[in-house]
Amino acid sequence: MNEYKYKIGYALSGGFIKGFAHLGIMQALHEHDIKPDVLSGVSAGALASVFYADGREPYRIVELFEHQSFKELTTFSINKQGLLKLDSFVRFLESNLRTQMIEDLKIPTVITATDLDHGRIVSFRKGKIAERVAASCCMPVLFAPLRINNTYYVDGGVLMNLPVSPIRNACEKVIAMNVDPLVADEYSKNMISIALRAYHFIFQANTLSQKAIADLLIESYGLSGYSNHELEKAEEIFEQGYNAATETLDSLLQEKGTIWR
Repeated sequence: MNEYKYKIGYALSGGFIKGFAHLGIMQALHEHDIKPDVLSGVSAGALASVFYADGREPYRIVELFEHQSFKELTTFSINKQGLLKLDSFVRFLESNLRTQMIEDLKIPTVITATDLDHGRIVSFRKGKIAERVAASCCMPVLFAPLRINNTYYVDGGVLMNLPVSPIRNACEKVIAMNVDPLVADEYSKNMISIALRAYHFIFQANTLSQKAIADLLIESYGLSGYSNHELEKAEEIFEQGYNAATETLDSLLQEKGTIWR
């Protein structure tokens, strides 16, 4: 019989602005008395994870961001590595996190990023939170790669957009939260929209194996219409995640008597 280090782990997907739905999902899980002993996040999921692990209630994290603007968190890049830089985002994280090092967070947390130099997934369990979350959020083309200890990193979603694997063997149960399920909707035919759509498809393809090894999967649909600039819609996106999770949990309990596979 396995002796697991943790009872319950949360694995939080990427999804840019849709990441606020993670906070709604976590709020619903709280209300069902299901709380994590460890967190694993990528991109927007890493962002939600570290603020939660830092001791903030999910709805309080939403309040922190809904008064920000996308322009305040990014700056134009003057080199050819990406359109924008995340320097302002890093400073925002450093200013608003009570804890600065991953290993000092109240809840153990794993941040997944892509090592662009060596073509591999990296799961950060130690080090400065702000720069590692920024690395995990660093979508190629849109943002210039982020350099940590002489290695360049980009969005963890390139190789693993739903990071169940980093905590699977340590947890009795893993809840996977996917706020970016594949929806082939209408899209603009400009360069950035085409690039983002292509990345979206790539990110979704690599979630399939991760979904299969989770004990519970909660997916929030209906978020594709939100622009990545619309931070003022954070509360609305939170509500969508909350409703999706509540419906999933209540339905499973009614049909099976348990939320687990």
